[in-house]
Amino acid sequence: MPLFAITPAVLSVDGLAAEVAALASRAGEGCGAVTTFAGLVRAHHQGRRVRYLEYEAYEPLALKAFAQIQAEASEAWAGAVLGMHHRTGRLEIGEASIVIAAASAHRAEAFAVCRYAIERVKQIVPVWKHEYFDGGEAWVEGAIADPSDAHAREQAKARACASA
Repeated sequence: MPLFAITPAVLSVDGLAAEVAALASRAGEGCGAVTTFAGLVRAHHQGRRVRYLEYEAYEPLALKAFAQIQAEASEAWAGAVLGMHHRTGRLEIGEASIVIAAASAHRAEAFAVCRYAIERVKQIVPVWKHEYFDGGEAWVEGAIADPSDAHAREQAKARACASA
């Protein structure tokens, strides 16, 4: 299973979590924790009932952005392994649009890496969401940060490390 994917296929967190755990187990201190995140299509957004979403992505650049996020995470949290899969096409309410798995020797780092990854995905990955709701439709603004913007990267890291 690839660590990074842009795909029309239904997403599953289990296979991705197993892959990052196996990779982390073979390096450094090994794998002490795996955290996962699944972003699901909500039934309501900004007071409107959502019927379904359609996602589009520029796959070559999106995969490059995923690799950049992995490199940034590895720099900040040594030994962490990260995997991300994003769905394209039509998604119904409750389906996963993105799954992320992060593995590291310690749980705090695994949680931080997973949170950092979703923050950076929202900032820099070229994926666009078309929302269909009762009474209309709208494109939802996608990634707008420059991937090399150090300030955006620091904002993502601050959110990842913030206490809840």
